[in-house]
Amino acid sequence: MATSRTAAHAHTHETRVNTRQPRPFLIETRFRLEPHVTCRKQTMALRSNRNSVRMNCKEKAKANSRPVLARFFPASACRDRMLAMKVRVLFFGQLKDITGVTQEDAELSEGARLEDLFERYGRRFPKLAEFRHSIAASVNQEYAAWRVQLASGDEIAFLPPVSGGQQVAVEPDIFQIVRDPIRPHEIVESLKAPEDGAVAVFDGFVRNSFKGHQTLYLEYEAYESMAYSKMREIGAEIHAKFPIHRLAIVHRLGRLEIGETSVLIAVSSPHRAAAFDACRYAIDTLKRTVPIWKKEYFVGGSVWAEGEGTPPGKPISGANESIS
Repeated sequence: MATSRTAAHAHTHETRVNTRQPRPFLIETRFRLEPHVTCRKQTMALRSNRNSVRMNCKEKAKANSRPVLARFFPASACRDRMLAMKVRVLFFGQLKDITGVTQEDAELSEGARLEDLFERYGRRFPKLAEFRHSIAASVNQEYAAWRVQLASGDEIAFLPPVSGGQQVAVEPDIFQIVRDPIRPHEIVESLKAPEDGAVAVFDGFVRNSFKGHQTLYLEYEAYESMAYSKMREIGAEIHAKFPIHRLAIVHRLGRLEIGETSVLIAVSSPHRAAAFDACRYAIDTLKRTVPIWKKEYFVGGSVWAEGEGTPPGKPISGANESIS
């Protein structure tokens, strides 16, 4: 009797399993049932499978909600991309004394401007920020406005007002930056030609006093590569403005004693008026635009000589720019 009841129960159970088929989608695509698995185990397995599917969907939704850069670039990579721009920074004259830096590399974010770089150094060296009104700046050896946008690999120089070796000679003109004594007579003689009628010369040399102090000696320094470029620009302007024949601009760097020539300008021309005018134009423009500075040493101290201001036609601080 017990045997027949058990058989009947088994028959009923088998009929129940066969008549209550799970959802075809879940059976066929997510979970395959074995014939010997009991109803309770089948139900638990199906619930576990549904939960797994839901969790996968939630994880995908969460992943999709993250910003695109976060999904494709790790945080460190994003920071690297933001600080991927590297520039070379140079300081000259008293700015070099203030910062203690001659040159160094700096990292900036893409789109940074010249004023952003100076502001960073101003926070690092508060005294440097005081010179914002008077200093000039160059990018790749050309004077630049504060709002100019920088690019990776740029060479930036912060320049105090100009106070005023390798040789570059572009025939027939002469442009030199030297560290040995200048020989004016040799340079003047080299400029003369049969078609000339005059040579005008400016010979600037070291005097023995500075603002009531007895001068001991001077020291000159320069942003040399840019100085050569500006000298050649002056030469081209002079030939365009005045009917001259030849031109020489020679400047000395390093330590100079009293009476030694620091700068020599000589102009040869068929007529004296053009030679005089061109010589005056050359020294005045050199003092304003060529990045050369001098330091006066006297009894009891030393000081960087003040320059003649910002180069003409090269706005360093616009009317609408902030100077804070």
